[in-house]
Parts: sequence; C-alpha cells; structure tokens
Amino acid sequence: MKVDLTSSNPALESIFSNPNQIITLDANFLIPPDRSKYAKVSFDFDVFKRIWIEPILEAFPNLAIHEAVYDEFKSTSLKLYVDTNINANPTKLIVHKDSSLTMEEQILRNSIEGKTYPLTKYDPMLDNKDDRGEVKSLSYIAVKGLPYFAAHDSNAIQLIEKAETWRTGLDNVQAIKMYELIFYLYKTNNSNNKSLKMLYKYQYYLTKQEKNINPEWGKFIEAMVSLYPVV
Repeated sequence: MKVDLTSSNPALESIFSNPNQIITLDANFLIPPDRSKYAKVSFDFDVFKRIWIEPILEAFPNLAIHEAVYDEFKSTSLKLYVDTNINANPTKLIVHKDSSLTMEEQILRNSIEGKTYPLTKYDPMLDNKDDRGEVKSLSYIAVKGLPYFAAHDSNAIQLIEKAETWRTGLDNVQAIKMYELIFYLYKTNNSNNKSLKMLYKYQYYLTKQEKNINPEWGKFIEAMVSLYPVV
C-alpha cells in the first residue's frame, strides 16, 4: 500500500483534536499481519497486541467494530482478548449491531450496501466472508453518521475516497490509514517508537516496490510532522 504524503488528512487532524470520537476499525487493525512471504519474522498476536492493539485502545476510548468484523476473528487468543475488551466496564471496544438499526435505517443501509458490494468480493446472495466485514461496517457507519473508518485495505479505502466517482453512498465517511495512527501513537508517545518503526517497516517498507514508492521511517516521520505541524 502506498503511503500518501501529498496532503494532510482532515480526519486525522480531527482525531488529534478530539481522540474521544468513535473510530470504527476494519479487521486488519486487530488481526496480526502476516507478510512472512517477504519477511524473515512475523508478528504473533502477543507482539502485535503489545505494540499496536493495546496502545490504540489506550489512546482512543471509543474504538468500535461491526459485528461482521467480529465474525472474522478465528484466533482463540484474539477472540478472548476482544471479548474481554467488549465486556469491560466501561467497555473498551464498541460493537456495532445491525439489530440496532431502525426500519428506515435498514432500508438506507441496504441501499448503500447495494452500491458498495459490487466493488468488492462480497455477494449478499451468498453472504460469503470475502470483504463482508468492510461492506457491513461501511454501510452501518454511513447510516449512523459515524464518520471515521480505519483500515489497512486499499479497496476499502478507495470505496470511501472515491465515493463520489464510484457512487458508493459513502460520501460522509472518512478513511484513516494505519500509518496515520502509527504516526499518532508516535507523536503522542503512546507506544514504543522502536516498535512503531518496526511495524511501519513491516507494513509499508518491506518489498522492493514499497521501497520505491514509500519513504523510510525517518523521512516518513519528517514528512508527517510537516503535514501536521500544530499537533
């Protein structure tokens, strides 16, 4: 995935101003990345939890997932950890449930889902798992007026950023990328910087192609500081 440093993201600026807003997560923000095809090492759940999941749960008190994203969790360790945070009092992870939608909201949700799913691998007739979580999440938050969707999936991000061109009905949704929250944690000292550097490299600076299109860690931080000088 390309790291876009051409302009600032209003969604990230808003999150810096008020981290208490609801941010809905795609599954890849909680499932450890597996790029073992390109790397000698990989992130197991305990490492990913320590350097990424726990810091974002600490930094943002109103993180959320859609129930369809919950269904994507297969790892017993991950499900137990997520359940613990969902059931905490107060909860540390909100679950969006379609049963909370009114009849009018359900009609609108179905309309938006009908516009987005043809641009994904999800087919409502089959109710298959491919891209199901992001289609359900995006449709839900668009109806509920929850603006922020955090994802590390280029197609999910394009559904939002090309909403007008692709007519996805997601015009009121804003994307937040993983590298932007990596920078947030770095800037606010909410995680170990050495670990954040390792995660950034693993996600964005691992292959020859990525090294051609994305900056290395130091230049990435320098560019982000320039884009967000007042945070």
